[in-house]
Amino acid sequence: MKDQVNDRSDKYGGSLENRCRFALEIVEAVANEIGSDRVGIRISPFANYNESGDTNPSALGLYMVESLNKYDIAYCHIVEPMMKSIECDESLVPLRKAFKGTFIVVGGYDREDGNRVVIEDRADLVAYGRLFISNPDLPKRFELNAPLNKYSREIFYTSNPVVGYTDYPILGTMT
Repeated sequence: MKDQVNDRSDKYGGSLENRCRFALEIVEAVANEIGSDRVGIRISPFANYNESGDTNPSALGLYMVESLNKYDIAYCHIVEPMMKSIECDESLVPLRKAFKGTFIVVGGYDREDGNRVVIEDRADLVAYGRLFISNPDLPKRFELNAPLNKYSREIFYTSNPVVGYTDYPILGTMT
């Protein structure tokens, strides 16, 4: 969907509408097959990994969420532009206001930030990735405001079945 990587010249390239066409066609097809209440999508218009950004990520995000409204899908899950690995001064607030369904955000939130986003109605839900990897009991830790295990990026997504995903201590077993 991003103009810095989509260099197509057919109906799936060029304009914002064309670049978003394929994703929206997939949403429509899946919704028609299994019901829109069982469909969600995750988008990251502000991310610029491996030079795959967009020159106007706000417009891209806004176009997508407005277009998704017509499918009445269960949720839209968006990567926050303030994610710690993304330098961006943008806000998801216009996207939140435009999307009519459940709005989920992710992107480096801690307990306090996540609570604030929901209280301020900037999201319905907050997803936690890295914190959940290193804290399999994260909901309990948040409930108790307990200390968190630090995660180690070096062991994310490795093939070692013992180190990283299964050996983080849970509450009550920490030494």
